[in-house]
Amino acid sequence: MNPPRPVLRRCVSCRMLVDRLQLWRVIRLADGGLGLDGGMGRSAYLCPSPTCLDEARRRKRLQRALRCQVSDSIYATLAARLPTAGIASPEAR
Repeated sequence: MNPPRPVLRRCVSCRMLVDRLQLWRVIRLADGGLGLDGGMGRSAYLCPSPTCLDEARRRKRLQRALRCQVSDSIYATLAARLPTAGIASPEAR
């Protein structure tokens, strides 16, 4: 029996195809709100990296993909999820 193939999704920022389990999922819920990682509705995927998050915010990639306004609280929640150990800031290089 063949092993199951990974389900690939495209990051809205860097446009790379990645297994969906490695990406953050932002969902526009049926009631008009936004959710993270769970629920049904229109969704967009984003790499868990500072560069993709910054690019998505600056160029409004999530807003375009979800076809609704994305509040700063969603970006703040995603920024809090960023792995901080072992990653040097660009200014430190």
